Amino acid sequence: MKFSLFYHSLESDWNHGNAHFLRGIASELLERGHQVQIYESADGWSRENLLHDHGAAAIEAFYAVYPSLKSQIYTQESLDLEQVAADSDVVIVHEWNEPWLVNGFGELRNRLQQGANSDQKFCLLFHDTHHRVVSDPRWLHRFRLDYYDGILAFGEVLTRLYQEHGWSDAVWTWHEAADTRVFYPREPNPDLPFGDLVWVGNWGDDERAAELNEFLIKPVRALELHTHVYGVRYPREILQKFALKGLHYCGWLPNFRAPEIFANHRVTVHVPRRYYAESLPGIPTIRPFEAMACGIPLVSAPWDDVEGLFTIGQDYLVAEDNQQMQRHLATILLDTDFAQYLSDNALKTIRQRHTCGHRVDQLLEILEDLHVLQVRRPVISAAAAIA
Repeated sequence: MKFSLFYHSLESDWNHGNAHFLRGIASELLERGHQVQIYESADGWSRENLLHDHGAAAIEAFYAVYPSLKSQIYTQESLDLEQVAADSDVVIVHEWNEPWLVNGFGELRNRLQQGANSDQKFCLLFHDTHHRVVSDPRWLHRFRLDYYDGILAFGEVLTRLYQEHGWSDAVWTWHEAADTRVFYPREPNPDLPFGDLVWVGNWGDDERAAELNEFLIKPVRALELHTHVYGVRYPREILQKFALKGLHYCGWLPNFRAPEIFANHRVTVHVPRRYYAESLPGIPTIRPFEAMACGIPLVSAPWDDVEGLFTIGQDYLVAEDNQQMQRHLATILLDTDFAQYLSDNALKTIRQRHTCGHRVDQLLEILEDLHVLQVRRPVISAAAAIA
């Protein structure tokens, strides 16, 4: 099949976690013999920031790791939606796109379905991977999803939201997952820094400022752990706090280099943004998948795994407060057998259930059902879906 994927960016993962999953899914589809074309806007903020901070060498480094992938850079003036549709069996449009694109594909899908070229069909899916449906419902008010064949939501809580408003048979929970071509246990690299704990994550616009203090900064300070922090957009006052508390800030880390950084540390932590901890249970985001795939023990701040993706106490630990985080980290660092137990179980769980290969299997099953059933979707807008 021919896939056309419209996402914020393939080339840049600067403060852009969706690039991680996109790269893995596209690689998996290509390996199975499908054709994949990925489109990203010429004025995407992630790519612009990456080029501003690190230059074209950062893009070149990405293609050195993913030589089979290619991004088509477009503008609104240069993009021909009809031509894309004619060249595609499946079009997936990510929620972080402009209304002219999201709505334009829906309107085109309807015209082709109703017009003389009704035999020229393509499957059109909307991919929702953000907390905005809860944190900023106005965001989706801009989109009309009437003529989309279905919605891929990255958590059951989002799936239920769409189901309650008429998409009972046309929305699927499609969790993110680890690209195990890139994320797998590595040997320590003497040319890279070693440490006790590593945190890989971006600032997050104050969505977890208190949580980072409680579950990262305080435990590191109390246990005097040699710690490295990777990520972007941290304000000056937080970087100063890191320095005072003994955390070494290392800046942006290309996502494909995370496995070798994990290999040089003994434990990592997951600190969910507040919306995922409180309003969107069951959505871990992609970082825990990737860390577990690399075989590093993981301790998480409070997060309710209501969908049973992992097993607490076997795949990872959960700390309810700073004191429990300290105890968990100390246990892992002092008890190497238990640390190995956690990492072995987590790696097994990833490989059995949570790779990009598993997600492509699910996607192909969804597409098979859609093409066979040809179910007409209820006419709703995203605004109605979140009313």
